[in-house]
Amino acid sequence: MSSVTAVIDYGMGNLHSVQSALVKAGASDVIVTSDLSLIEAADRVVFPGVGAIKDCLSEFRGLGCEPVLKKVISRSTPVLAICVGMQSLMTHSEENGGVDALDVFGGSVRLFDKSSKTENGEALKVPHMGWNTVSQLTAHPLWDGIPDQSYFYFVHSYFVPRSECSDALATVNYGVEAAAVIGRGNVFATQFHPEKSHDHGLRLLSNFLTWDGTC
Repeated sequence: MSSVTAVIDYGMGNLHSVQSALVKAGASDVIVTSDLSLIEAADRVVFPGVGAIKDCLSEFRGLGCEPVLKKVISRSTPVLAICVGMQSLMTHSEENGGVDALDVFGGSVRLFDKSSKTENGEALKVPHMGWNTVSQLTAHPLWDGIPDQSYFYFVHSYFVPRSECSDALATVNYGVEAAAVIGRGNVFATQFHPEKSHDHGLRLLSNFLTWDGTC
């Protein structure tokens, strides 16, 4: 019996790039869907996102996805959130003048300070775009086969401060220590894009496809 992975289609996110990467990582059955019954019935759920968080959450909530995602999380279905998907799981974002998010994880999403400097003393470019090392804070099944300090691909102007997030599983340093991964129980959420992160990203997706939602 094949395992179904549902990628939530709420009109925001590089959905087919995520779908293609999941197939390449070994997924037998990937559906990109806004059908709430299919999302609820899936064996695994992916919550992608790109663009402005206010628009993302408006579309997501407008389709009725919020209660379904929270139900899926409550019953321990493995969930992977990506980029703005991760940020949407926080309590609040200061983007777009301030937006109340889904409050799955406590903490706020903040704008990078352009007056800050990188570790090399260079002016901070916003958005943070490109490859950066990720520091693993704790062991997790999704890190299997991925060395600490591996490179992943980031594209974001807003971030979750590590100091404000007790559920951070990994960090990235870009003028400030930010959460690169947030997780608890059956939820694993990445600020970086695993579907754009070549071998390490594919390995993470492959690990997600065999993960039972426990740590």
